Parts: sequence; C-alpha cells; structure tokens
Amino acid sequence: MSDARFNDSVLVLVDIQNDFCPGGALAVREGDQVVPVANRLIPRFPVVVTTQDWHPADHCSFKTQGGPWPPHCVQGSRGAELHPDLDQSRITFHVRKAFTRHADSYSEFAGADGQGRSLDDLLRKHEVKRLYVVGLATDYCVRATVLDGLQHGYEVFVITDGIRAVNVHPDDGAKALAEMKQAGAHLVTSKEVLALD
Repeated sequence: MSDARFNDSVLVLVDIQNDFCPGGALAVREGDQVVPVANRLIPRFPVVVTTQDWHPADHCSFKTQGGPWPPHCVQGSRGAELHPDLDQSRITFHVRKAFTRHADSYSEFAGADGQGRSLDDLLRKHEVKRLYVVGLATDYCVRATVLDGLQHGYEVFVITDGIRAVNVHPDDGAKALAEMKQAGAHLVTSKEVLALD
C-alpha cells in the first residue's frame, strides 16, 4: 500500500536499463546497485513511472552516426529492456525518449508514452507536485530530468543513494549533484525519504 505522505508525488525511475548496468553496452559503474534502492521505494508511491532510452539502430547519438556514444538501448533489444530485478508490478506508466533517428535528449520530459502523451501531461493528469528521482545516470539523464522538472514547476528530490554517474571526467557526478542542488533540487537519501532511523 502506498504511503499517504506521497499522494501528490511520483517516483521516477530513470533509464534503469540493461545497457546502462554492468555488462551492458554503455555500462555505468555500479549501475545495478540503484535497483534495490528503487525496489524499496516503489511500494510507497501511488504513482511510479519508468523511463527508457529507446533508440533506432541508426540513432544520431551513436558513434557510427557521428555521435558520442556506442550503440545502446536499441529498440527491441535486451539492452533496452528494464533491468530484470526491477520491480515492475506497480508501474503506473512508461515513458520512452529519443526514439527517432534524429531526435536525442537526456531529459525524460522530451519523452512520451505509447499514446504520445508527454511526461508532463501524465504528471499533471495524476495531480503530481513532487518528483522523487532515482536511476541512471547522474550526470546525464538524471541531471537533465531533474533540471527540466524544476523548470516545469515541480518540487524535485534526488535520491542520492539511488543514482550513479558515468563520470567521463572523474568529478562529473559531483558537479551534476551540485548543479541540481543549486537549481533548487533537494538531495536526500532513500532512508530519509522512508523516514528510517
């Protein structure tokens, strides 16, 4: 049963996909360690959204097309699937982004569900005012989603033990956290969210 304290809140599970976890095409160090954190939080929230990179095989972000990244999260591939240990039994809706060849975005607010509704539209429909964010990666899609969430007028909480960074440069994750905090996001731990001692 969800917790009444979170009635106007959503848990956003950012891109917890196989390709971003150890063994994946664009693995984030310790990326799979966000899964148990997410699973502890999911039952508390009445609204839970998963997000996914959902790229065509010739996506503009791929090195083969002149982009910065190796091919990853190709539509219909195992790498694009959500991590198998992630609890999907309570998911309210799914949002996918960057699903056409020439469109790339790190923010989940640029994505849509299967009916073409944007993340913002779906959150407004569910009368959400607060976003709690976990997932991958701190310095890319988490950062962009958090900053966009603030721009859209939501109160945003970043669950620091439920995210991991790519760290192309060693301090990218730390810089992203500082930027999110400066923009107005709250940096909290899962224990603080769950009010555990």
